[in-house]
Amino acid sequence: MGFAFHIRKATRDDIPALMRLFESAKTIMRASGNLHQWGVGYPSVDVVRRDIEQGVCYVATDGVDGEIEATMAFIQGPDPTYSYIEGGAWLNDEPYHVIHRIAVAKPGKGYARHLLDWAFLHTDTMRIDTHRDNVIMHHILRKYGFEYCGVIHLANGDVRDAYQLTKNS
Repeated sequence: MGFAFHIRKATRDDIPALMRLFESAKTIMRASGNLHQWGVGYPSVDVVRRDIEQGVCYVATDGVDGEIEATMAFIQGPDPTYSYIEGGAWLNDEPYHVIHRIAVAKPGKGYARHLLDWAFLHTDTMRIDTHRDNVIMHHILRKYGFEYCGVIHLANGDVRDAYQLTKNS
C-alpha cells in the first residue's frame, strides 16, 4: 500500500482532526444512500472527548507521526444496548468488546480492516452494530467474517443491525 499503519490511543489534541474525520465519514455515508445515521451533531465533541478520557478512542495513522486516517471506540462490554436482541441471538454469552464510531477518511485503503485486526488482537469476541442503510459497513463486516445476529435498539430507540465475531467461529 505504500504506507505503514499505526494505531494509538487518541488524545485531546486529536479532537479537531477527529471531528473532520467524522464529517468526512458522514459525507461518504450520505453519498452511499445512508441518509440518517449520525445526524447533525453526532458524534459530538463531548462524545469524542468522553471516549478519549475513558481511554477507548483509538486512531489509525499513516505511519507513527502521520495524519489520522481512521478511528474507532473500542469498549469492553457488556454494552447495555446489547442486552436484548430481537429477530435472532448472539453467538454466545462470552465476554466481548464493542466497536462504536468507526470511521475512515478514505474508503478502500484498508483502514477498517486494520482497525478490526488490531481489535481482534485484544479480544476473542467482538460485537458491532450499524444502521440498516449503511451498506458500506454491512459489506465490511460480512467480508471480515462477522455474523448477523439480529436487531438491537439504541438508548434513544433507534434500530440497528447487530453483528458478532468470535475467534472460535
